[in-house]
Amino acid sequence: LINMYGKCRRMQDACRVFQDMTARDVFSWSSMISAYALGGYGDEALRLFQEMEQEGVMPNRVTFVNMLNACFGPEALSLGKLVHALIVGKKVESEAGVAK
Repeated sequence: LINMYGKCRRMQDACRVFQDMTARDVFSWSSMISAYALGGYGDEALRLFQEMEQEGVMPNRVTFVNMLNACFGPEALSLGKLVHALIVGKKVESEAGVAK
């Protein structure tokens, strides 16, 4: 549901569904990060990623791909470098070579 609202650019609805969840797993966190990235809210995606880690939820490959999608435009270069460093630091394996 979060993913659908995000793809439709209905951020308030995506946020409402996410906030109303009693238990969040890596998939719900990744879906909300993706919604922010699709909506052009890279800073919010990063904030949510940091909150996810503080909650003890370990990011997966999809989470990192969604974070990279949040890095658009020249102003996001520092965010892209940060995400890349996280990928390398966490030794994320990828068939696509994301960590290289």
